[in-house]
Amino acid sequence: EQHMSGAMNGITAEIVNRVLEAIAKAGLVEVEVSARHVHLSEKDWEILFGSAQKDLTPKRPLSQPGQYLSEERVSLITPKGRMDRVAVLGPFRGQTLTKILEDHPEYLGTHPEKGKGLPVLVKLIDADRDLSVQVHPDDGYALQKEGGQRGKTEMWYVLDAAKGASLVYGLSRTADRETIRAAAQNGSLMKYLQRVPVRPDDVFYVEPGTIHALGAGILVAEIQQSSNLTYRLYDYDRVDKNGQKRPLHLEKALDVADFHAAPEPRQPLRVLRYGRGVAKELLCRCRYFEVYRMIVNTERRQRVTYRADAESFRALLCVRGCGTVRFGESTLDLCRGDCLFVPADSQEMTLHGQMTFLDIRG
Repeated sequence: EQHMSGAMNGITAEIVNRVLEAIAKAGLVEVEVSARHVHLSEKDWEILFGSAQKDLTPKRPLSQPGQYLSEERVSLITPKGRMDRVAVLGPFRGQTLTKILEDHPEYLGTHPEKGKGLPVLVKLIDADRDLSVQVHPDDGYALQKEGGQRGKTEMWYVLDAAKGASLVYGLSRTADRETIRAAAQNGSLMKYLQRVPVRPDDVFYVEPGTIHALGAGILVAEIQQSSNLTYRLYDYDRVDKNGQKRPLHLEKALDVADFHAAPEPRQPLRVLRYGRGVAKELLCRCRYFEVYRMIVNTERRQRVTYRADAESFRALLCVRGCGTVRFGESTLDLCRGDCLFVPADSQEMTLHGQMTFLDIRG
C-alpha cells in the first residue's frame, strides 16, 4: 500500500486506452449477462468539449490536430440513451441494460428510488485543460425548476494528477450574488475561487451548490447522482474552432451557488479493514451512494467471495491491476478500466488476482 500513489501515476493512458481500444471494434456497448451479473466493457464514447492534444490510442485519435477543446469523458454506467448497453451473452442477449432493469427493477435493490432507473452514474473524466467552473442544483431546486429531475451530488476519486495539479472547490472568501455575477461577466471570477492541490488517491465530495472545477492534468473517477444538470458559471472566455463561446447558465448558477467561503476540503479518515486476500476502506457515504476502495490480492487457488445484498446493486470499477471474476460456470477477465454491474441480491461470485476496485453502491 505504501507504493499505491506511485503505482497510480501514469494510469491516465492505461485506463482510457483500455476503454478506447474497445471503441475501435465494431458494435454497440458490450454487456455480458450471465445469471445475474452484467459486465460492461466500453465500445462507445462521449466527448464533451473533448481533448485535442492527446492521442490516447494509436488506433483512433480523439480529435483532429489544431482543435483546442478541454475535456474527455467516458461514461461507464449511464441510465439510458445513445450509450445504452446491449447484452451479448446469456438469457438477456440483445436487450439493453435499460430494458433489463425495466423488466427486472428488483436488480436495483430496495434502496434506490423506484421507477427512475439507475440512481447513479459512473464516469472517467480526464481534464486535459482546466475545465469550466460550474455548480449543480439540489433535489429541491431540480424538482421545482427542472421538471422533476434529480439534483446532482457527486464524488471524485483521483486516479492520476500531474505535478502541481489543482482543482477549484468553493469560494476562497464570502461574496454576494452580484459580486460573483460581475466577476463571471468581466473575467475576474478566479480571484474569488479556492484552489486545492490534488494528488492521486485523493477523494473529494462535491455537494450541490459548491462551485467547482477540475484543473488541467487530473484524471478522476466520478460517481454522481443520475442527473445531467450542470450550470456553467465561467469558462475562461474560451472559444471553439468557430470562434464561439460556450453558453453560460449564469442565473441558474447564481440561484443555487453557495456564496460563503468554503473550508478547504480535508481528506476523509480512511481505515483499511483486512480479510483473507482482500482489504476495504470507506471513501464516501451519502444518502445517494456509498463508495469503498477494495484491494484484492490473492495467490494461486485463493479466492475472495463477493455478492450484493438485497438493498442495492453494486458497480465494481477496476482502477488497478487485472484478475478474474467467477460466478456459476462463467468466468470474466477484468482489468484496469473495466466496470462490472452486480444486481442486488446477487448470487455469490469469487474474485481472483491483483486488483483494486471502487465498490460503488446505489
